[in-house]
Amino acid sequence: MDPAGGCPHAANARLLAEGAVTPVVLPGEIEGMAVLGHDALREFLSDPDVAKGAQHFTALTEGRIPDGWPLRTFATVPGMTTADGADHRRLRALVSSAFTARRVEELRPRVEALTAALLDGLAEAARSGGGVADLRRHYALPLPLGVICELLGVDPAHQGRLHHLSSLVVATDTEPAQAVAANRELVELLASIAGDKAREPGDDLTSALIAARDEGGHRLSQPELIGTLLLMIIAGHETTLNLVTNAVRALCGHREQLALVLEGRASWADVVEETLRWDSPVSYFPFRYPTRDLTVDGTLIPKGTPVLAGYSAAGRDEKAHGPDADRFDITRGSRATATKHLSLGHGPHYCLGAPLARMEAAIALEALFTRFPDLDLAIPEPELTRHSGFVGNSVRTLPVRPHPIS
Repeated sequence: MDPAGGCPHAANARLLAEGAVTPVVLPGEIEGMAVLGHDALREFLSDPDVAKGAQHFTALTEGRIPDGWPLRTFATVPGMTTADGADHRRLRALVSSAFTARRVEELRPRVEALTAALLDGLAEAARSGGGVADLRRHYALPLPLGVICELLGVDPAHQGRLHHLSSLVVATDTEPAQAVAANRELVELLASIAGDKAREPGDDLTSALIAARDEGGHRLSQPELIGTLLLMIIAGHETTLNLVTNAVRALCGHREQLALVLEGRASWADVVEETLRWDSPVSYFPFRYPTRDLTVDGTLIPKGTPVLAGYSAAGRDEKAHGPDADRFDITRGSRATATKHLSLGHGPHYCLGAPLARMEAAIALEALFTRFPDLDLAIPEPELTRHSGFVGNSVRTLPVRPHPIS
């Protein structure tokens, strides 16, 4: 795996041609596997003999994973993403009420208001930038980051630092010393935020989690509290940031698809679902571990092997999505033969924030192209700088011309 990342799709196609499961070499010469095929990944994600707990990671328990390993946080952070069974259900239950369909719908007016304000900011940035503005910085980032921070009751003053530290944590090319420092600062910042909430609780998710922690400690430990906040901050904005960015890139590169939705022949929800399939915001997500030697699609995955979930590859698997799987087509979902994508996961660890991410992205895209129907990229797609790492899948900046500026 290339720690510097890059566009995954050409490599994914080559790997898929050889099989649905492939061995990979992780940073530090750690041997792992990746499950790439749609059907194989669906099977693997729901297999009861596949775990998330770090105690199942052989190389880690043998002491072969150093503190500065760029993927260590994914393996060791206490919380839902590294819990199994009853512990996973307990932790998930503590936050699930914030992401029910009813609760998400209640957030719609706030998301719409924030979107409108950010569009004004995007227009202003373009005015002062010679007609060009970075859509990722001025629009795709502050929307989901602002919403998740409001849900958690996090002071807006912390948002910039939280994103910076989060981006270092999820990047796979972060130098060991920098990775250790970023993780330490992020944990310290979240502990400080939690401390403030413990002294002055409010009507927010952080205060509710602290109350659960303080109920004798049996519902949530302090490390689990910090780990849950870390997960909510990172997963609550990094994926939606990539989703909105990738959708805008896709629509600008496929004007005929944009015309379909602007003319009412397809919906913004269709755009969101096809973007999730065609250019998943997460490419390879760490980690799952077989608790016994496991055969997936004819390939043996030894017990304790760290396995990557290849969402971007599965989304373009021709065996599942047809011979035109590499074509962006927002009408695909209306076909009777359409196969549902896996980009938001599957099984017990299916993305808890999926309803919120879908709503945020649909509102953001509709508002953006309603106000700027002729918006286009300011530089050609091949010249965009890709995301750092093989976990997230997007570009670092997205310069656009939001004309006509109103």
